[in-house]
Amino acid sequence: MIQDFRHQRVTVIGLGRFGGGVGVTRWLARAGARVVLTDQQPAEKLHVALEQIRDLDLELRLGGHDERDSRDADLVVVNPAVRDDSPFVQAARDAGVPLSTEINLFVERCPARCVGITGSVGKSTIAAMCGHVLKATLTDRRVWLGGNIGRSLLDDLPTIRSGDIVVLELSSFQLHRTPLVRWSPHIAVITNIRPNHLDWHGGFAAYLAAKLNIVRFQDPARDAAVIEDTPELRRNFEHLYGDVAGLWRYGLDGDEPVAVAQTTSAIDCDDRRLRWENVRLGVPGRHNRLNAAAALTVAHLLGVPADAAVAAIASYAALPDRLECVAVRHGVTYYNDSKSTTPEAAMTAMEALAAPLLVILGGYDKGSDLRAVAEMAARRARFVACIGQTGSKLTELVRAAGGIAEFCGELTTGVEACRRHARAGDTVLLSPACASWDQFDDYRARGAMFTRLVTSEAPATA
Repeated sequence: MIQDFRHQRVTVIGLGRFGGGVGVTRWLARAGARVVLTDQQPAEKLHVALEQIRDLDLELRLGGHDERDSRDADLVVVNPAVRDDSPFVQAARDAGVPLSTEINLFVERCPARCVGITGSVGKSTIAAMCGHVLKATLTDRRVWLGGNIGRSLLDDLPTIRSGDIVVLELSSFQLHRTPLVRWSPHIAVITNIRPNHLDWHGGFAAYLAAKLNIVRFQDPARDAAVIEDTPELRRNFEHLYGDVAGLWRYGLDGDEPVAVAQTTSAIDCDDRRLRWENVRLGVPGRHNRLNAAAALTVAHLLGVPADAAVAAIASYAALPDRLECVAVRHGVTYYNDSKSTTPEAAMTAMEALAAPLLVILGGYDKGSDLRAVAEMAARRARFVACIGQTGSKLTELVRAAGGIAEFCGELTTGVEACRRHARAGDTVLLSPACASWDQFDDYRARGAMFTRLVTSEAPATA
């Protein structure tokens, strides 16, 4: 591990259109490194991110990479979106140049106890719930929230103390390279593991392996794993680890959050079965009660009394773009669930809302199997507006399942179609089940447009 970056030549591969590489670039430059920042995109497509580093003295290589920047560096920092088969990553390996990532640089230096959360669906919400509950209850300690949610925490390292708690949302891309530093968090949470990002990982086995890196290097003497109580996750754990010290399984008993310790916890907890009663949430859906079970289990493992944790979680509010109620117009309620980029996420959202539904589905085609989400939409929604690359396919699938669907193409047209069909008491749900990259820069931009469209009294245009 390089501790002193002064005069070290560090190449950062991948700035990202939305600044995924900004935090680590700024941190390295301030630490005295001679930074070479390289990205395949030209400057005109990176203007938002470039504006955030314009004050730095660094070398930019935009519109393509040069393998010499990988070979001639003292360290190469790889953006999570860059795959291992990149020739520029391989060039660094061939030259014996060490590789790192922003999250690895952080966890190597972080003195605080870390809670890491991953999963195919729900990891952002659980991370936010954990941060909310812990900040409200651990008033004698500071709680930091970062990783795949929020901003980079590298700049906060000088003020993070050993008694603090750091909550990190961790994507499969980030976890893919944590074995480089043989790190797992003190408390690891896995919400679920379902097929996703298979185009990047190359298959489900590799995706699963990346996710399970979150527990791969835990110390049974002091660490704990918290997993959703499903047969699939139990099988994966038993296959890899056998009897895991400190393993907790969380779920629901009726509507009440529960957790069960598989073995004696490494965090010196005597209770083997926990149940939180009268839990009130300000966010809808059984899945959010399941998310609350995970967050309450983490709080318990960190010594938070049950009554304090239950009181704190009652004031948790939905994250933007995650089943977020954004408007009520003429008796119709509108929910923005743009973060729903998988069929499973969209199905969860449809299950969460009880009112008569109109659903907007569709977007970038990641090659996901859309039959199940189309069949649920046909059952749960009395109208489905289909948009994006997958819109035509989804229209056919919904109709084949007996539902009413219309191919709308653009989001603007989809919102207008839902307006025409909606009646007072209905709920319009944007939960696309697909990524946004066919028509939007990211899911946030898609959610922002939906919110603008539904909060305007008159029809809006893109």
